[in-house]
Amino acid sequence: MITATTVDARGQSCPGPLVSLAKVFKDAQAGDVFELLATDPGSKSDVPSWASISGNEMIEAETLDDGSFRYLLRKAG
Repeated sequence: MITATTVDARGQSCPGPLVSLAKVFKDAQAGDVFELLATDPGSKSDVPSWASISGNEMIEAETLDDGSFRYLLRKAG
């Protein structure tokens, strides 16, 4: 099981989830894992794109039973 710090961006509209995620990644150490929770449908394309552009790793992406989205990302070294 991966231990992750949760970034709860539910209820935020674009670009809120990415801003919240980028903020925690700025001060994170290489290898740190974060769970992002979001309700913005745009996050389904925005988060993977951000991970690719920023060089960080998208570990997992899923839609939860309540319709929100959950992402696991690892800070690149």
